[in-house]
Amino acid sequence: TVNCLDQHVEKSPNRVALIWERDEPGTAVHVTYRELQDLTCRLANTLKKYGIQKGDRVAIYMSVSPLSVAAMLACARIGAVHTVVFAGFSAESLAGRIMDSGCKAVITYNQGVRGGRTIELKATVDEAVKNCPSIKHVFVAQRTDNKVHMGDRDIPLEEEMTKADSTCPPESMDSEDVLFMLYTSGSTGKPKGIVHTQAGYLLYSALTHKYVFDYQQGDVFGCVADIGWITGHSYVVYGPLCNGATSVLFESTPVYPDPGRYWEVVQRLKINQFYGAPTAIRLLLNYGEEWVKKYDRSSLRVLGSVGEPINKEAWQWFYQVVGEGRCTLVDTWWQTETGGICIAPRPSEEEAEIIPAMAMRPFFGIVPVLMDENGEVVEGNDVSGALCIAQPWPGMARTIHGDHQRFIDAYFKAYPGYYFTGDGAYRSHEGYYQITGRMDDVINISGHRLGTAEIEDAMADHPEVPETAVVGYPHKIKGEGAFAFIVLKEQTACVDHIKEELKTIVASKIAKYAVPDHILVVKRLPKTRSGKIMRRLLRKVVTEQSSNMGDVTTLDDPSVVKEILDAYQKYKEKNSL
Repeated sequence: TVNCLDQHVEKSPNRVALIWERDEPGTAVHVTYRELQDLTCRLANTLKKYGIQKGDRVAIYMSVSPLSVAAMLACARIGAVHTVVFAGFSAESLAGRIMDSGCKAVITYNQGVRGGRTIELKATVDEAVKNCPSIKHVFVAQRTDNKVHMGDRDIPLEEEMTKADSTCPPESMDSEDVLFMLYTSGSTGKPKGIVHTQAGYLLYSALTHKYVFDYQQGDVFGCVADIGWITGHSYVVYGPLCNGATSVLFESTPVYPDPGRYWEVVQRLKINQFYGAPTAIRLLLNYGEEWVKKYDRSSLRVLGSVGEPINKEAWQWFYQVVGEGRCTLVDTWWQTETGGICIAPRPSEEEAEIIPAMAMRPFFGIVPVLMDENGEVVEGNDVSGALCIAQPWPGMARTIHGDHQRFIDAYFKAYPGYYFTGDGAYRSHEGYYQITGRMDDVINISGHRLGTAEIEDAMADHPEVPETAVVGYPHKIKGEGAFAFIVLKEQTACVDHIKEELKTIVASKIAKYAVPDHILVVKRLPKTRSGKIMRRLLRKVVTEQSSNMGDVTTLDDPSVVKEILDAYQKYKEKNSL
């Protein structure tokens, strides 16, 4: 926090640190570096008063706001470890993360506001902490004027902050001490708590912010990500604040009150860099150009894309329509585990070419390699392989909380001596990198990474559903959607009712975005003789590549393929897909 606050407060206390673009259109709140330091110190002193010490874990379940940023920085200031949980996650997801990390406290709002709707945050926390004995206190801030239930362990945050001292000396931390944890999906069911440390992470997020986006002093940096994701940590909070930037906090949605919201905000706040997700661009593209052209976007210099590979159509629309063909567009590839951007078109030589929908160039110190099936490095250009990174970099994750073996198995075992990203990539004739997508059972829905095993585990809780298999399929707006194949118990009558129940279960166990778009009932799933489900075949069915099923000899009973294809065709006709 000294790098993100104190150094700037000394030099330019009245510089704007945060512009909070609240959900209510046109009601931006400006917070200076001095004000943010005051908020942070009062919050830090409040945490200390209630026994939060260096090394303790604190969960933050809040919508994007100056107070949620102050909560992150307050933890950092006293040496506590924050774990931000996206405020769209269910009580069960929140409880799982609290229990895995052993949090002592939760910081939340009475309610959240998004797209004109109220979200019950405190009620969700109450539901979650019922099963979390480690939680001693729940700090509750007010986002709306509505009263919520306050129990014995609940503490009204703002009331306490007004009583607290506005100075809080920062805890002395080692460069390798933990700064935060953030949970992300893996190819097996349980989310993993990715651990980032103090110095390396901050250095890497600050440098990538400065060089990838050509950030200049005085720019208004607009990253519209939520703080619940790594993008919000690195490019809403830590990177921009370390660089003394003015960072926009976007609380709303791209289509509230109408599909011009992003561009109206760009005009009103005079945003210079706009960093968002392809899924939002694909959504807005459907509404047509007039919503963009209605607003003055002349302040924009750099556009950025994050969270999933961007398709060419969305890239062109973003570049030509939004950026008027005059803004640099950086398609950035990185992960929760990498801490910051690893491959992007900039920085590069002045005016170097940018190829649409390609991440292209590795950042300083990043050494990408492609590996073949035999674990050998693929040399030369115009080649594809598993994307690995050959040497460490400051922003890389250090471990998975409480399970270092899983960390080693997930990232360093497949290709010994290399970090395996889980993604496949293509290296072009010119030596540029293009990411081709995940190589494991992980899908990317609207930029949210989700292991298909998580959805399967959730659905398996239904008493009528003994078996499930979930695969990703291309989705026009979300990038990928989830397609579920389920086997029902014998005399199960009401199939549609069960499908609705399954959707409810997934929403309550994970989050709404994880709910499958399609659920297809089949007699049985394609399995190998050892009982492993061949999801590859199911993927071919839903992507209509059934003429090219590849090797099916390992299947226990190859006739299952035709059975599933017939069921899929019937489903397709019935739902006119």
